[in-house]
Amino acid sequence: MSTRLGMDAKLYRNSGSFGSPIWTEVTNVKDLTLNLEKGEADVTTRANGGWRATVGTLKDASIEFQMVWDTADAGFSAMQQAFFSNTPLEFAVMDGDMGDPDSEGLRATFDIFNFTRNEALEEAIMVDVTIKPTYAANAPQWINGEGSSSA
Repeated sequence: MSTRLGMDAKLYRNSGSFGSPIWTEVTNVKDLTLNLEKGEADVTTRANGGWRATVGTLKDASIEFQMVWDTADAGFSAMQQAFFSNTPLEFAVMDGDMGDPDSEGLRATFDIFNFTRNEALEEAIMVDVTIKPTYAANAPQWINGEGSSSA
């Protein structure tokens, strides 16, 4: 087991198709958070001896990150355009390089739900971005760095 650092993690955008992806790293990313959650259903019965019982239901994911407001950056421009045109984009959020078989992460088609510009007086103009899986032909997948499903 090895430790992975946040600065070595990668966000990739697919400019190809699902079957023949062309992964381009989105380098204009500051702090990124991959949120993974599950809904829950109560399955408590009298047989549980007074304990509540719960099972997981639907999985939920969102990715939140910051970018420098840079209209010349291709990744920034693609997300800005996708936000305003309601066009989904495919991303993979990985804990390392896409070509590293030990790397893993979430691959999905995402819609951009938040594109908030921050204009702090003594900082670069930044944008807060939130993306979530959306309706698509292919369900979200947990993949390894070779693009194969690993979960």
